[in-house]
Order: sequence, then C-alpha cells, then structure tokens
Amino acid sequence: MKKLIMMACVLVASSTAFAGDSDALKAILKAKTYAEAETLVKSSLGSLANDAEKAKAYNKLVDLALNDFNAQSAIQTENQVNKQMGKEEKPVDMKLMNEMAYAAIVAGIECDKFDQMPNEKGKVAPKFAAKNAQRLWTAPRNTLVNAGQDALTAKDNASARKYWQLFTESDAAPMFKDCDREQQKPFFGQVARFASIFAYQDKDMAKALELADVAMKDPEEYENALNLKLEILGDGLKTKDDSVKYAASLKDIYAEHKVDGVMEKLYNTLLGLGQTEDANKILDEALAANPNNFVALADKGLALLQANKAEEAVPFLQKAFEVKPDNAIIATYAGTGYSVQAQNVEDPAKKKELYKKAIELFDKAKELDPDMLQAKWGYNRYNAYYNYYGADAPETKKAEEESR
Repeated sequence: MKKLIMMACVLVASSTAFAGDSDALKAILKAKTYAEAETLVKSSLGSLANDAEKAKAYNKLVDLALNDFNAQSAIQTENQVNKQMGKEEKPVDMKLMNEMAYAAIVAGIECDKFDQMPNEKGKVAPKFAAKNAQRLWTAPRNTLVNAGQDALTAKDNASARKYWQLFTESDAAPMFKDCDREQQKPFFGQVARFASIFAYQDKDMAKALELADVAMKDPEEYENALNLKLEILGDGLKTKDDSVKYAASLKDIYAEHKVDGVMEKLYNTLLGLGQTEDANKILDEALAANPNNFVALADKGLALLQANKAEEAVPFLQKAFEVKPDNAIIATYAGTGYSVQAQNVEDPAKKKELYKKAIELFDKAKELDPDMLQAKWGYNRYNAYYNYYGADAPETKKAEEESR
C-alpha cells in the first residue's frame, strides 16, 4: 500500500513539473498586437502560474512592441535610400515608433525582474536577459533621446520628461549592466539633467533630486547638475524647520562635494538661522584649506564690512580682489572698506593714504564696469575723490559727473 501511495506522489509531482502554459499565458502569447497583449497582461497578471510565466508574458510585450518599432525603423532606412535615388519617401509614424521604443524598454525591464527570480529548484536561470539587452540597448534607447528632443521642440515637456527619464533610469537596469556605454556617454548626463529639470517643474522633488544625482556623475554636467540639486533642495523653504533640514542637507553635500557653491549656500543658510559661529567656521576652514579661496575671502570680508569692522574686512576684500582682479564688484567693496576705514581714522596722513587706496580700487572698478551694470561704484568713488582731492578739485568734479 505504501508503495502505491509513493507512486501516486511521483505521478503528481511529475504532472506538476511538466505542466504546460496556463490558459492566461496562452491567451497572451496568442495576441497579435501590442495593445491586445498589454490589456491581457494587465488583467491577468495575477492569474499567471509563476514568475517564469510572467517573464514570458512581458517578453511577448517586448516582441510585439519591437515589431511595430522595427517596422517604422525599416521605413526610415528605406526612405534614406529613396532620398539618395530621388524616389518618393514613405510616411513614418514617429509617434508610434517613439511609443513602441518606450513600451519595449519598460516591458523588457519588467520581464527581467521576473526572469531573474529563482525557479522551482531555487536556481536563477534567465531566459530572456541577454537577447533583450542586445535588442533594446541601442536603437530603442537612442530613439528615446530623439523623441525627447522632438517633444522639447514641440514644447511638450511632459513627453520630453517621459522619454528622457526612462532613458536615464533604464541605464541602471540589471540586464544592461554589460552593455557598451561609450556611444551614449557624450549626452547621457545632459539628458539626465533635463529630465531632472522637468521633474522639478512638475514638483516631483524626490525624482528630480534622484535624476540630478545621476547627472552629477557626468564630469561635463557636474557643476550645472549640482547647482540644480541645490536649487531643488532650497525650493519652498517656509519655516525654520525647513531651513534646518536644508542646512543639514547642505552639510551632507558639502562633506562629499567640497565646492564653493555649496559652501556659500551653507554659510548663508547658517547665518539666516542665526548660527553665526558655525557659519564663520565654514569660511575659516575653507581658508585654512586654501588661503586664496575667493568665495570665502569675499564672504568673510563682506560680513565684517556689514558688521562695521572695516579695518578687519579690508585685508580679506583686498586679497579677494588680488585673487580675481577682473571682478568689479569686489573691487568696489574693497574700495568701500578703505573709505570706511579712512572715516574712522584721526591721523590726516593715514586718512589720506587710505582714501588713495580706495580711489585706486574704485578706478579699477570703473575700468572693469564703466556703465555700473554690476558694480555701483559711482557715489563711493566720488566721495573718496572729495575727501582726497577736495571739493573744488577738477578730479573731484569729474568724479562727480561720472558718478551719475
């Protein structure tokens, strides 16, 4: 009796192991169009027997999407030949081609998720990964880039984001891990940054930050992407708690990316929170690491000047100008520092010496920015001339005219 029971168990196990496709999968595999198959997958995914069947179902979507995509791509190729031969070109359904490139990649990624799951023996034996990586990596992904550009030209930012976000995110799909990225390398970071911008415009902050981080990995896009990330993080600060969280984010970013733009935002944010000591510490550490750090020198000098500590401010502002002698704004502030210092000095000779230095810097600011488009040197320069040359001196009269 025991032997018969054992045999029955073996028969049951055998019938299970060699069971055919479920009815739900059979219906999906019989579908003739992508739309039909997509509807069936959405409605019957839960009815599929296992992960292997789900992988087959999504692979069917890849097959059908690529059929439509390749049909339009073939017309494009044919048109190139016809154009050279002076023959009439056939219409290409670019909307269908773009959508099918998108759909094929999405389905391919879903297929791979189930394809990588362990089978009934506990082993991972993907059946579709290599083939799908080979047929999806180049033409469909490149089409996403072009589709995004066409959408941007048409001012359809939603579609541009859709295509460029998938292009960016699909790069990290496991099935593409061994693909050659050299051809896409020149524009990958830029596409990621624009996708981040569109996500930001949609107020999808988490996704915008995620995409900005991807763009930052491209050396050519690093600075722009970092500035974008800082803008996203600082958007919509309303409460002190918002600013505290923002400062914490900036500290984390600055710890990883020791760049001046982050330092300055962190410094100003800490000042705004009333954490003056911590803010100054940021500048002091930056100057200890690099005594010629222009941003730290300028911020340190301006803070001291605003605190009516002109004598302490001048060395920082003067050095900042020496680091960037083409900066009319810092030349103006340095000149202002000398003028304020002169006003606080009793010794006539010393006063004259300080006004002379102020004039030299104001004259340089005038030379760099004669129309005062950025640096408003006019009145302060006239005031320095007035105190150095006297009210009736021709130099002072001319400075007065040029101050207007």
